[in-house]
Amino acid sequence: MHLVRYLSPVDGRPAVGVRTGDSLSQLVGVNTFAELLQLPLDELQSVVSKLGVEEPAAGVKFLPPLDGRGEVWCAGVTYERSRGARMEESTEQSVYDKVYSADRPELFQKAPAWRVVVDGEPVGIRSDSGHDVPEPELAVVANSHGEIVGFTVCNDMSSRSIEGVNPLYVPQAKLFAGGCSLASGIRPVWEVADPKNLGIRLVIERDGAEVFADTTSTAKLVRELQDLIDVLFLPNDFPDGVILATGTGIVPELDFALAEGDVITITIDEVGTLTNTVAVGREPFAFLATDNLEGTR
Repeated sequence: MHLVRYLSPVDGRPAVGVRTGDSLSQLVGVNTFAELLQLPLDELQSVVSKLGVEEPAAGVKFLPPLDGRGEVWCAGVTYERSRGARMEESTEQSVYDKVYSADRPELFQKAPAWRVVVDGEPVGIRSDSGHDVPEPELAVVANSHGEIVGFTVCNDMSSRSIEGVNPLYVPQAKLFAGGCSLASGIRPVWEVADPKNLGIRLVIERDGAEVFADTTSTAKLVRELQDLIDVLFLPNDFPDGVILATGTGIVPELDFALAEGDVITITIDEVGTLTNTVAVGREPFAFLATDNLEGTR
């Protein structure tokens, strides 16, 4: 099963439910993901068991699995491949080598809920970058109590050319229109036997042909998932929950860069699949502000 947000076919407003295969059931007494992620894990699991009428999922518009004051954060340099790629591109190589093995992880805010795009929507690359890549990542979903309640798929889009000039440019390399994409569903934690042993696959297609593909596993993640959440919660409150992308173990070589129209597909075993098409600049993402203003997102 997956916990999902979607536009209700009845009134066109966001609703919260459970998707199982091709079927969709609305949760009883839950109107937002924020309400769901305010609950302790045991209560959340109980609420999820109380389903409404089952309906077909076909034709339903799914929304990002985060709303209200929810935020997406990222952990950086948590895989050896990420450390190597960052050192290769950067003028300040020692920064990445040190953070990989440091007690304190690299954590940064990626996007508030309203800036997140979802499966089937475009992802963005900056018009002033020139060298951008997707970063496929297992994303941990935590409730307001700092408990891990589920997992989803994240594409942490990144400008290698901007970050490579200076690590202090990380916010510009990471925070931009269409820079954060999440799969539409959250797989509950109680349905994932071993989140530190999940296969991850990235495929990039251009004009219908595969131009890049690679695989990795969360077994290569050097940080413990709960440790990352604990560090994140130590100085912060997340009253409507938070999603933390845990870093990437797949980075294309320096001779590869995304182009407009590329189709990016990320699959994580037991968790889900995320597919987006690349767009350039801020204009293709004006709908995020409009849809949120109208209350349909």
